Amino acid sequence: MSEQQAAEELQLLAIWVHELLVPVYIGEPTPSWPWCSHWWEHHEVTARLHALWMAWQELTTPAVGGYTGPSTWHDQHLEPTLAILRSPEGPLAGCTTDPDRTRHRLVGHAPLAQLSGEE
Repeated sequence: MSEQQAAEELQLLAIWVHELLVPVYIGEPTPSWPWCSHWWEHHEVTARLHALWMAWQELTTPAVGGYTGPSTWHDQHLEPTLAILRSPEGPLAGCTTDPDRTRHRLVGHAPLAQLSGEE
């Protein structure tokens, strides 16, 4: 995917998140269920939401997902994704846990080993 295609895909994802996911499925943040208004700055969150969105596109198309597609999407895609993303230990752990106090902090990364072969 080219850089322009990736930017366009991210824009379409953002529209879906802001027009469907957040208003319908993202409730009030709490310490045990955080959310981030800057979700796209979290690479893991963006990757997981993109996968969730692609599954939604497929499973909510009756010709592909049939009549049970939306239920499958909820059970097998939405709920597990939100459980990971909104876990108190998840990638949004440093973000908003109180709807009256917006907070945003990127979680650190695991250290990488040196590739030079030296320990």
